[in-house]
Amino acid sequence: MRTMTPPSPGGATSPAEGGGKRSVLAEWQLALPLALAFASIFLAPLLMLVGVSFFNDDKISQPGFGQWAKFLGDPFSYKVIADTMLLGVKTVGATILIGYPLALVYLDASPRVQKVLIFVIVMPLLLSVVVRTFAWIVVLGREGVVNTVLMQLGLISEPLRLLQTELGLVISLTQIEMPLMLLPLISVMSRLDPNLRDASAALGASRWRTLFTVIVPLSMPGLVAGCLLVFASSTTAFISQSVIGGVRLIYLPLLIWQQSLVVFNWPFAAVVSIALLISVLTVVSALSWLGRRSGGYVHG
Repeated sequence: MRTMTPPSPGGATSPAEGGGKRSVLAEWQLALPLALAFASIFLAPLLMLVGVSFFNDDKISQPGFGQWAKFLGDPFSYKVIADTMLLGVKTVGATILIGYPLALVYLDASPRVQKVLIFVIVMPLLLSVVVRTFAWIVVLGREGVVNTVLMQLGLISEPLRLLQTELGLVISLTQIEMPLMLLPLISVMSRLDPNLRDASAALGASRWRTLFTVIVPLSMPGLVAGCLLVFASSTTAFISQSVIGGVRLIYLPLLIWQQSLVVFNWPFAAVVSIALLISVLTVVSALSWLGRRSGGYVHG
């Protein structure tokens, strides 16, 4: 029979309750340095960015909403936002189209081959993004690998223009961001019960039906996590956008660079930065909600 501990006389706190409060207090004290570091590194610059955006002149001397009115009243701003978000969507679609079959290959491979595949997937992350981006100039140039092979095969009569085009940018970003899609996807798919596919086949389902009714729904949390990482990284990939895309393709990161370091209009650059932050966070929040909903569906 469970015994009840009588309350202490006079409303005093029992030793057990006092120890619990002290442990909670100790946890907050341990988290306080991290919270202060987070506030100083992230929140303080963000607040400064918001404050700088509410100045009318580039000398940051006249407070006002002039830069916001300039940005929100220009149709070109909305076009740049749409192009930036569309770039992220295209990159996510390309990484899913290539990455999901690769994850299925990893799932069916032997443990030794899986180790090799993991090494191949992780190896690009050990190289700088700048190095990988400039490597794509060699691949996509007029005398690069792609044009040379296509011309030798007789498929084209003159070199294709792949640099400073959105197609070339999406191709390069797909390879650069592929590990961010594969790693969470493989992490989730590796924990799937292999007997599920056998049970589905025993019930008469084809391999394609098993894929779309069993494997894809169960791997949805990893797929959503990969989409989130790829979208956030590709829409803010200033190096790839400026080197592969050039100045002909204007995206929000390039516009921020032009306004801050070329025109020296820091208030307008702050407005564009906040627009980029809000746009990316909106899509990321939607993907996070989708991931939580798919996780709840998988778990019942």
